[in-house]
Amino acid sequence: MRQIRIITLCLSGAVLLSACDKTASKGEVNRALQSVNVVDESNLNDIMLTVADPNEAVTYFQRAAQDNPDRVDLQRGLALSLVKAKRATEAVVAYDKLVKMDGSTLDDQVDLADALIRAGDWKRAESTLDKVAPTHETFARYRLEAMVADSNKEWKKADSFYEVAVGLTTRPAGVLNNWGYSKLTRGDFAEAERLFSDAIKQDNSLFTAKNNMVLARGAQRNYNLPVIPMDQTERAQLLHTLGLSAIKQGDVETGKGLLREAIDTHPQHFEAAVRSLRALETNN
Repeated sequence: MRQIRIITLCLSGAVLLSACDKTASKGEVNRALQSVNVVDESNLNDIMLTVADPNEAVTYFQRAAQDNPDRVDLQRGLALSLVKAKRATEAVVAYDKLVKMDGSTLDDQVDLADALIRAGDWKRAESTLDKVAPTHETFARYRLEAMVADSNKEWKKADSFYEVAVGLTTRPAGVLNNWGYSKLTRGDFAEAERLFSDAIKQDNSLFTAKNNMVLARGAQRNYNLPVIPMDQTERAQLLHTLGLSAIKQGDVETGKGLLREAIDTHPQHFEAAVRSLRALETNN
């Protein structure tokens, strides 16, 4: 009985569709199909940006933007995919076109500044950020402002921007690591170590922060590994970094001992540490 009811419903739907075919204009049908295509295309755009190989995404958006030169979303997708593919110079060109299009946003201006920094054009990145309204207070904007201030050695401004950026994100590990590195380059090793520790607490998989933390400790002649999450390979790599730091400080014998420990700790052959130790022993 249930099967008969389902068949009846299906047949009723078919009749209704048939009636629609007779009464609906060709234009209405085309518009309905276009709206379905837009939904599908939007999903595909998201997939290309988040899942696809970056260079495949570039090819997709290049073709789509060329076919639809007035579509701001496709031009934005092209610019974003070029950044993901680490093609910064091309990304700048794409963003330059994007920010002149109807429908572009202040976020696009900020992303242009990001692409300029990646391409090494710090001066133009700074001028681009200066053109963004001060009321546009986003994490991305303040993170870049901090980096630009760092490059200009404007330390107070950098600290202020970093502090604001940290407060504007739920995932501050990366910006804390950048802030710590800024302190490291200034010679404020204790504060750098604290910031790296905070970054690791936020994301204990961030090896860059772990390595930077060891550099900060080594600069203070503290050659003990910090108590942080690490696997065996990471431990060996951090011991290697600490050993090189000790040697740089002039504590050569301590450095040799740390290099030997790194070699013994690594689960595989640790070529970099072996070479470092061999060079030291040969010179002596």
